[in-house]
Amino acid sequence: MADYEHLIVKQGAVSEVILNRPEVRNATSDVTLKELTRAFRELSKRSNLRAVVVKGEGKDFCAGADINWMRTAGRLPPQQARADAMLLVDMGVAIEECPVPVVAKVHGAVFGGGLGLTAACDIVVAETDARMCFSEARLGIIPAVISCFVIPKIGAAAARRYYLTAEVFGMATALKMGLVHEVCQHGDLDKKVDDIVAGIRKNGPNAVREAKALLRKFPQLDFNSRVSLVLDTLARLRASPEGQEGLSAFLEKRAPSWAQP
Repeated sequence: MADYEHLIVKQGAVSEVILNRPEVRNATSDVTLKELTRAFRELSKRSNLRAVVVKGEGKDFCAGADINWMRTAGRLPPQQARADAMLLVDMGVAIEECPVPVVAKVHGAVFGGGLGLTAACDIVVAETDARMCFSEARLGIIPAVISCFVIPKIGAAAARRYYLTAEVFGMATALKMGLVHEVCQHGDLDKKVDDIVAGIRKNGPNAVREAKALLRKFPQLDFNSRVSLVLDTLARLRASPEGQEGLSAFLEKRAPSWAQP
């Protein structure tokens, strides 16, 4: 995998994508967004990939967008400005379309565009003293593009408050609104994420990929299409080699062939 300017990418069955701009609190720019998109597109091609962990170097996960970049982008002609804003959509879609679980390991500040990155991930684990904020209104803009990923997670009710107030909120609130799945004490974050990833690796690799694919398709379908999808999927997976191995292993009281410590 090619070198990155703003990221560190560690490949393996469980790969890591690390925001590596601690000097600016991992603020994202056009370069960062392009690199995140490229990293996830390349990792997604790996047949042995089981999960991806996203984290940030330094004291913050991601303090939002690089203000210098945003100011410069604000001076672009409309068509170029639209293409520039599309970079964040491309990044979020690349994460959502990654076929395996993407786990965010959150600490410190997660503001503005950092919440778009967080919301695109499948599982979010945060330290108890992390802080979040939809801070855009304080800058005279709004959380526009990230809404594609944030509002499906938190709903309109939470957005109506936190988009409009731009107040900083803690992890109890983040848990309640669905931005975060689990909170742990400082120092326990690595172990908690490792435990979650270890659990994923006990599951059928294809089953996990199929589950993520179904969850992505489901909201866009009408009821009859949902029924057709789930019936076809279950019939296909039960008859698959992985499904037969998993069912047989359970009945024979042994670990399935794919289980990894």
